Amino acid sequence: MNKKLLGDALQRPDIQRFKAQQKIPVIVVLDDIRSLSNVGSIFRTCDGFNVQELMLCGITGRPPHRDIQRTALGATESVAWRYFESTNLALAAASDGGKDVKLICVEQAELSVAPQHVLGTIDHNEDTVFVVVLGNEVQGVQQSLIDRSDAVVEIPQSGTKHSLNVTVAAGVVLWELYKGLELSSS
Repeated sequence: MNKKLLGDALQRPDIQRFKAQQKIPVIVVLDDIRSLSNVGSIFRTCDGFNVQELMLCGITGRPPHRDIQRTALGATESVAWRYFESTNLALAAASDGGKDVKLICVEQAELSVAPQHVLGTIDHNEDTVFVVVLGNEVQGVQQSLIDRSDAVVEIPQSGTKHSLNVTVAAGVVLWELYKGLELSSS
């Protein structure tokens, strides 16, 4: 029988241990995300995939807010985050760390790659930090950011809708980065 795991059996770190553990070299940038529920959900996804930092930009809501907390389920306390008035300021801050920064935009574009191929298309090493930009739910990622990107990731779809919810897209892309970066560091 396959028994469901609950509570302590999951062996998750507490917030202090989580903050102290080594993170995958990924910074997530939310560019003008309007839904507070989406923001909270992405906080939770960043916690789950051990992301280095979350940068909230422009009109993106920030904690504390009950609509963010409702979906974040406490991840606003575990995930390192900062707010910036613009995405350009966030990208400048991401570059200040002395690491080789690679910009990845999640968007539909002519030269996009599928999530599982993104690490193979970017020249990187142990000093690389990947900055993943997720754009506004209606407008998407700004063209000026796509023009600067090292890769544009597009999630293949076969349905009638033009895109996935930003939280689902974040989960798919971060899972692929997590798999690739965790395996390469093991």
